[in-house]
Parts: sequence; structure tokens; C-alpha cells
Amino acid sequence: MKIGILTHHFIANFGAFLQAYALQEAIRQEHPDDEVYIINYIHLKHFIINTGGWFRFYAGRETMGEWIQKIQLPGTFYSARHKHMNLTRRCYDADGVNRLGLDVIVVGSDEVWNFRDTKSDAEIKFGRGLNCKRLVSYAPSVGNSTPDGEIPEYVTEGIRGFKAISVRDSLGLQLVRHITGKTPLKVLDPTFLIDFPMEEVRLPNKDYILFYYAENLPTHIKDQIFDYAKGHGLAVYGAGECDRRYSAVTVNLTPFQWVWMFRNARFVITGTFHGAAFSIENERQFKVYLTQKNRIRKVNDLLETLGIENRGIDDSFVFDLERQEKEIDYKAVNERLRQKRNKSLDFLRNEIR
Repeated sequence: MKIGILTHHFIANFGAFLQAYALQEAIRQEHPDDEVYIINYIHLKHFIINTGGWFRFYAGRETMGEWIQKIQLPGTFYSARHKHMNLTRRCYDADGVNRLGLDVIVVGSDEVWNFRDTKSDAEIKFGRGLNCKRLVSYAPSVGNSTPDGEIPEYVTEGIRGFKAISVRDSLGLQLVRHITGKTPLKVLDPTFLIDFPMEEVRLPNKDYILFYYAENLPTHIKDQIFDYAKGHGLAVYGAGECDRRYSAVTVNLTPFQWVWMFRNARFVITGTFHGAAFSIENERQFKVYLTQKNRIRKVNDLLETLGIENRGIDDSFVFDLERQEKEIDYKAVNERLRQKRNKSLDFLRNEIR
């Protein structure tokens, strides 16, 4: 049987790469006798906007050296995709995908069902025009798309055409239930289903605080974190991101080096879903600062699912590593993850067939 995964694999984003790779490996694990592919479907508008964004220079935030590393990232992701993903030939529409002769197409994960995002929305992600024996969704996120207001016809008809549906978050559950009248299974993001290879980043042997896209973190909070680090002999790094104040330039990372940065951090501060996810997977203490509506919903849903809702940073936040590095009880979190991981893998095992 030929199984294809249709997702946002092609953009230069650590979370997007890692969820696609993880879903590929999880399906391989559950269906070892079948052929598993990442469908190399390219949404040109999404690709161009994403790639172009890496070439912007932020004079107040990054140095020229950091910018030079940053503009190399699209090439780093390109190499990683061709090394670690079993890609089909390139496709630009449903006809191209149909010519691949796939028996099963799995749509997910990431924000593949965010039909209100004008840069990434694609009817094909809802199954429009696809011909295969079985169409399955695994953990799609709807981003900031809700059942309220007008829902495009291709979304309603497309979702009704899936043979099996799972979702990643509560908004996705609400949308599917609104359209089909049935409650889909809520599963884990695929990054929770496998163990990732490690690629070391050469850094001084020193404990560090890790930032990953906590945009707009208030200056007084950021200042006190850097002051604390300086006073306690800690380094501060960014996971594939730029800031003049970081202890070293760690921008042009491979996806597995990015994972290594989380695994070895003393503490993480992030504003993204996968920043929180990889903190949890690596049993790191962390805090989140969320400003984008779609991220607020996705991250809070994950934290509620795992019983660790108290991760937010407010204006009164005071950084104190000795106290905060004991806040999360990972024994309880890991037990919840174990139960949900089993249900998620059961879905992949049973519904793809």
C-alpha cells in the first residue's frame, strides 16, 4: 500500500519540518510493510511569502552576521528535507497528486485546515480534487478559523469526504462537529509520537536559557532575564532566531540541532506551539508569552490537555530560576502523554487501513 502525507513540509520552519518528519516516521512504525511518502506538494504563494521573510533585515535586533546565518536557513531546510523525508516528485495541484497513484492520503498536521489564513489556505488540504481509496486527517490544526461566520463550501464538503478524522485542538474539534455532527478524536501532535535524532550544536559547556519566538516580550521582563543570566553565570541563546544580546549566534540550525537546543536548555521561554511542545517532550521547565491569536488558542489547548495551564508570563512576572525550574511535575505530565500517545498511535494503526 502507498501512503502519502499532505502537509506544510516545504516551508522553512522548524515546527513544520519536525511535525512532517514525525508523522512520516510514526506511520512507518505502525505500517512497516507499506510505502510512506511526504507528498511534495508546493503551495507557491505560501512558499514565496515564507522564504522571502527570511531575507528581511531587522537593524535594531540583529547583526549582519546573524542576518547572513538567517538567509542560509531556507537552504538548510531544503537539504534536510531531501535527506530525511521520503519525498514524491513535485506537485502543484490535485491532478499532480493523483498521478502519484497513492492508496491512502493523510492530511496533517500543522495549520493545514486554517481556511482564514490567506497565505496558506489551499482547497487540496481539505481533499478537494483528490482521488484515493482512503482520505484520513491526522491532527490538523485550524489555527484561528472557527465555526462562526461563513464557512467556504470546499471546507464543508471536503471535511465530509474524509473516511476518518482526528484533530489536534479544541477549535478543530468544534469545526468538525459543526460540519459533520460527529465528535472527532483529539490526538497528539505527531512530534510527541517519536524520538528524534540528535545533532549537537557546538557551544561552551555552560548552562543556558533558551528563547524561541516570544515576540513582544515586555522590555522590563526581558531585561531582568538577561540580568539574572549575567548574575548567575548563564548563557542566553535563541533557537534559530536573532537577537544582539544573545551569548552566541545560533540561527542557522538543522531541525535536529534545533531539537538539541531544547533538550539541553536549563529553561525555555517561547511564544509558539512547537516551542512549548519540545520543552515538554524534553522535560524542560518553560514559560510562554503569547500574543498571536492562533498561537494563544493552540498553546493553551496543549497546556490544558496536559494539566499545566499556569505557564503564562504577565507584566508582574519575576524570573527566578531556582524556584521556577521545579514548577512542572513531569511524572504526571508524562503519564497523560503516555495515555494520549497510545490513543494517537491506535488511530494511525487502525484508521489508515
